[in-house]
Amino acid sequence: PCNFFLFPKLKRTLKGQRFSTIDEIKAKSQIQVKTILKEAFYQCFSNWKLRWHKCIISQ
Repeated sequence: PCNFFLFPKLKRTLKGQRFSTIDEIKAKSQIQVKTILKEAFYQCFSNWKLRWHKCIISQ
């Protein structure tokens, strides 16, 4: 789910910004993660579960 849900969201919000330190990147990333609604995370994992269930059924 991180590759398809979380990372694209972080990339969009951090794109074009310059950071002096790794700690700055971590801090800004944490702020952005906290803005994502809990329901969005639930939906992400529900969708993921449906996708792997379809894979299992198709085998």
